[in-house]
Amino acid sequence: MHPLAVFGTSSDAGKSTVTMALCRLIADRGFRVAPFKAQNVSNNSAVTPGGREISRAQCLQAEAARVAPSHLFNPVLLKSYGDSSVQVIVNGLVYKNQSIGDYYDDIISLQEHVARAFSQLQQDYDVVIAEGAGSPVELNLLDKDLSNSFIAHTFKTKNILVADIERGGVFASIYGTLALMGPIMRENLIGVVVNKFRGDRRFFTDGERIIKERFGVPVLGVLPYMPLNIDMEDSQSLDNYRQRLGQPKIRVAVICYPGLSNYNDFDALMADSEIEVELVHAYRTLQTFDLILLPGSKTVMKDLRWLKSQGLYQEIKSFNKPIFGLCGGYQMLCQNLHDPDALEHSTSSSETGFGFIDDDVVYQNPKVLASGSYSLFGFPAKGYEIHYGRMDRYPLYYQSPQICGTHVHGVFDNDNFRNNYFNALNPAYRGYGFRSYREAEIQQFADKVGENINLDHLVGLLKAGS
Repeated sequence: MHPLAVFGTSSDAGKSTVTMALCRLIADRGFRVAPFKAQNVSNNSAVTPGGREISRAQCLQAEAARVAPSHLFNPVLLKSYGDSSVQVIVNGLVYKNQSIGDYYDDIISLQEHVARAFSQLQQDYDVVIAEGAGSPVELNLLDKDLSNSFIAHTFKTKNILVADIERGGVFASIYGTLALMGPIMRENLIGVVVNKFRGDRRFFTDGERIIKERFGVPVLGVLPYMPLNIDMEDSQSLDNYRQRLGQPKIRVAVICYPGLSNYNDFDALMADSEIEVELVHAYRTLQTFDLILLPGSKTVMKDLRWLKSQGLYQEIKSFNKPIFGLCGGYQMLCQNLHDPDALEHSTSSSETGFGFIDDDVVYQNPKVLASGSYSLFGFPAKGYEIHYGRMDRYPLYYQSPQICGTHVHGVFDNDNFRNNYFNALNPAYRGYGFRSYREAEIQQFADKVGENINLDHLVGLLKAGS
């Protein structure tokens, strides 16, 4: 089959979720499907069974495709430090820390890694579904592009264009993108998907006709607005999340420092109708909460300093109820943190932690990348580790009546641990099954896309002449 590329008229048009849905729908037709994104910019990552680091988005798409995640699905991952520099991860392993300018100077060598990964996937799978990045027609960046024009031109992908109707200007965004597309990308464009439509679908019948007749491209589908309440890809997705609360029994404060990473760690809490999660972005009193959660951080010491400058450090320090730390948040709970080789910061530095745990953190190469089954807090748990920080006394987890923490991401995804932990906070808490919830979210989202897109036509185009 021809490979398929999912481009968007803009960032946040819905490329990731449409790609995820197509992975599930086409896989359910008996094809072996590989998701792909040449370059992702995200501090939300996961570890593959082979011990490589990729974006959470591609991990979710692999889950939807019912295949094990691979570093080939996301050969280049950029993690931002917030000061115009990035950590560059190539084929799932740290390559180097670079300024954006130096990164672009390396773009030719990175294209070679991307091309090899894509070619290998074409050999191993029936179809590769490649997610684009941002807009495919950023004219000043075309020669530096990895995820859009480079893929379309190198592999002659069949292309679809996802347009976000919710933000308005959908016709202009489609027309402008089509007008600026290069000839190869435009020649292989097989249709437009209008995403995030609210209201009566019949009111867009004329819109479909206009797009087809005036722009010369068919509309493959009009998708209703559908929030996907798992694996938020960025801070905007996180802020837009709306909980489906019943009668909440526990209130959790999630501290959202600037370097916040791995938002998926609290997916299971935000999906829980018995837990009210509040995202704390600035100083406020925390005494009304039942639990403080310190999540992962890409720049732990910088975020510790932010907590101190905001006044949240002292607020957390004086909190006399449970505190839970995850990865970078776990490290903050220790006495002192040292980054002598500037692995996570622009310069060598140290910082005083909360001092709840009698241990120090030292950042060292190589980065710990592990995935599998663990024994945590007296429970078997599946999860993964991504960290430079080492702790001598409590390398994996720590537990006391008030303070708990672990380097293992995904610990709250494990029903036995999560339900037991929150039941100890409030005996009225009953709990639920997150893994079944997660699978239902994926399937329901994919099914809704399948109901509103011409999948037979799309699959037929991918099979034609291949």
